[in-house]
Amino acid sequence: MTGGGPDRTHATVAPRGAETRESGPTPWHRLAVEEALARLEAGPEGLSEREAAQRLERYGQNALSIHPPTSLGRILYEQVKSLVVLLLFAASVVALLVGDVLEAVAIGAVLAINVVIGFWVEWRARQEMHALSRVVVQEAVVVRDGREGHVDARNLVPGDLIVVEAGFAIPADARLVSAAELMVIEAPLTGESVPAEKSADPIAPPEGEEVPLAERRSMVYKGTLAATGAGRAMVVATGLATEIGRISELVQETASEDTPLERQLDSLGKRLIWIAVGVAALVAVLGVVRGHDPWLMVETALALAIAAVPEGLPLVATITLALGMRRMARRHALIRRLPAVETLGSATIVCTDKTGTLTAAEMTVTRVETAGGSVEVTGRGFAAEGEFRIGGRRVRPPEVPGLELAIRIGVLANRARWRGGARAPEFGGDPTEVALLVLGRKAGVSREELLEAHPEVGEIPFSAERRFMATFHRDSAGRVTAYVKGAPARLLEASAARMTADGPVPLDETGRRALLERNDELGSQGLRLLGLAIGELTEDAPLDESVLRDLTFVGYAGMMDPPAPGAQETIALLRQAGVRTVMLTGDQAVTAHAVARELGVLHPEDETLDGRDLMRLSEAELTDRVERVTAFSRVSPEDKLRIVRAYQTRGEIVAMLGDGVNDAPALKRADIGVAMGGRGTDVAKETAGLVLQDDRFETIGAAVQEGRVIFDNIRKFIFYLFSCNLSEVLVLFAAGLAGLPLPLLPLQILWLNLVTDVFPALALAVEPAEPDVMRRPPRDPAGAILSGGFGAVVGAFGLMLTAVTLGAFLWALYVWEVEGDHAVTIAFMTIAMTQLLHVFNARSPGPVVTSRRFFGNPWVWGAIGLTVVLQLLAVYLPPLSRVLRTHALGLEDWGLVLLASFVPLVVGQAWKWLAYRGAPSAAR
Repeated sequence: MTGGGPDRTHATVAPRGAETRESGPTPWHRLAVEEALARLEAGPEGLSEREAAQRLERYGQNALSIHPPTSLGRILYEQVKSLVVLLLFAASVVALLVGDVLEAVAIGAVLAINVVIGFWVEWRARQEMHALSRVVVQEAVVVRDGREGHVDARNLVPGDLIVVEAGFAIPADARLVSAAELMVIEAPLTGESVPAEKSADPIAPPEGEEVPLAERRSMVYKGTLAATGAGRAMVVATGLATEIGRISELVQETASEDTPLERQLDSLGKRLIWIAVGVAALVAVLGVVRGHDPWLMVETALALAIAAVPEGLPLVATITLALGMRRMARRHALIRRLPAVETLGSATIVCTDKTGTLTAAEMTVTRVETAGGSVEVTGRGFAAEGEFRIGGRRVRPPEVPGLELAIRIGVLANRARWRGGARAPEFGGDPTEVALLVLGRKAGVSREELLEAHPEVGEIPFSAERRFMATFHRDSAGRVTAYVKGAPARLLEASAARMTADGPVPLDETGRRALLERNDELGSQGLRLLGLAIGELTEDAPLDESVLRDLTFVGYAGMMDPPAPGAQETIALLRQAGVRTVMLTGDQAVTAHAVARELGVLHPEDETLDGRDLMRLSEAELTDRVERVTAFSRVSPEDKLRIVRAYQTRGEIVAMLGDGVNDAPALKRADIGVAMGGRGTDVAKETAGLVLQDDRFETIGAAVQEGRVIFDNIRKFIFYLFSCNLSEVLVLFAAGLAGLPLPLLPLQILWLNLVTDVFPALALAVEPAEPDVMRRPPRDPAGAILSGGFGAVVGAFGLMLTAVTLGAFLWALYVWEVEGDHAVTIAFMTIAMTQLLHVFNARSPGPVVTSRRFFGNPWVWGAIGLTVVLQLLAVYLPPLSRVLRTHALGLEDWGLVLLASFVPLVVGQAWKWLAYRGAPSAAR
């Protein structure tokens, strides 16, 4: 991490009250401009270049790095830290020590391939992330020595006077000195969906109350964006002392969590170590007690250890995750770490930001209230397509009294800009004003056309104190009319009449209260309301605020940020899959409640929780409460972190979606953090484990399904590998206990594990999704991969494979009375072919040989063909046959091998058919 921290050893005196770690934060938002300037030892002409250079040396650059670059060594370590990999490495070393160089080299080669593939995939993912997060040097307009100039934003210091204009990114935390119609988009920091109004006046909250970040109107913060207006501000904090810097430190202090798959594979590795060591030691001891050659028993024990450990497991797991990574990339989901590919599929909770994730981040007028009634406006976002409806019936604006006038007010009392066509417009300005222009376009009205008929002759700009704006327009008859929009309560104060279908009528207190009650009713539905009014001026009236005292109130324009395309359907899909969607937003409680209800996040049995109430809860109380809450409002970065921890304490697997700086700590803490690749901040993308390159919430539904398919396929090849390896162990173990010759040699076992096991297991990695993959609840986060029931099925099939292999071996040895290598080759080919056909038992929980899925995975057939060819080479290619000590087989031998090999397949499919014959046809 770089920059921002004060250098305590330097002799330069810091400005009084400047934000340092020694003094703690100063409540700049509460201070008057003069007091703030005095504390910073700065003036309205800005700092001198000399003073700025001294302060830069003391405070460091206005820069921060959320994450140091991941070293190649760290990526390499991630590939080899698994217990399964370490166990195989130990087996390779043991093989080398006892003189089995070929076995040691073979196991080492498998490990090397596994590490290279894992390293390459993760390195490429990180390279793609760097491409998404190219660093652009930001410039700031600063006043120094009384002159405006451009400087590298990294060289700003406390006390610098910066210029803020519409479209400018705020380069540091600063106290406003002046502001004119300034509105700032603070969503990346606060989560607030609409721009925040700014003023240079200090904030004076009640004694003892803290002012939330979103309500500090006199401050602007690094990482936010000026939407409209202009101003000047005095820098009060840079680098790590900024609000973003504080969040970056919170990210650094937040511990990363291993993914569920990593934890379960490590648990599996521990089991394998005990199984391998235990079985090998038991057989070695029994052999020595029975008087067998100790060195032969060591070799047998090594063979058993090799048989107990599935050498192909790490390789197949890595390739499966890499293939899943590629499939997710095709669906616009970029994975940064391989194990994270599967994590989303095991999620039980999806915590998500609202603005721009569940909603479109495009304010839309959805309702207009006039004398003619309540008019619904269809269409979403800034596309100028939609209809006007009353009670579901389509209407034209001229048919509704007051509607045309309301639309005209919204379009004329406006400073947004519109260019381009209706389908692909280009616009600029306050999103609220853009929404009013879009409303006009839906009615066939443009601002340019209205201005031709009603030229503008004056303006009263919006201000936080005034809470409205007005423009004055002259019509063809020479009359001047004021078109006014603003806070409904403020306009009702200034209105002496209200517009009805028959024209203006006096507005008394009863009528004013009724209109305010309607305002509250619409606000409770999550609408952001603007009042609309007009004022007729006399010929000699001044064009200023004094004439806006006897307005005619026309109605309301109600707007909201509409649901993002596919968001509602994805939430419903996740709910069907047993995954709860929880909304975290910086918006007010009433907005959060309404949006959550519309999206389907909030159901009758669910609760909402506001940030102020959340702050009063202890960790234990919050952990108990979150089970019932699906929407949180007015939450801070610390709140989001607490919420994620609370769900994890309850044993949930948490996916966290966000795009802002304020989401970064929770993104890091979650089991998997998901950031938006387009509009997401670099901080969010650097912290997350998965990046949605298309910024679409519905991609999460696809990624959850993909994650579940990946875990299903991991379970399938683990079932296949373990039942195969168990059969090898039991074959040797049973032969050892019975005092029989070894049915399989150590190199043959290694061949089976690296050839017969790996290729079919890789084919299982690309099995298509089960029909019910999104209709079943998430797997138990605390459950092991080898659970009791799963282990019992593995054991049953392992015993079956063992029985047919030993049966063929004993038949050859004692019925046909063939020589040792000949009988061993029959056992070797029997277990190989048995395992190969056993892949069909592993492909699905239900039967596959009687369903359309039998030919549904061509890779299975490719793996079978390749493995059969390799097995034939193992028997009939002299150099390989000599190494493996195999014997050429005749037709009678092959008859025995094939007859025995089909038994587990036939029995397994028959059992599955009986177990699943009552299931719906879609599941078969």
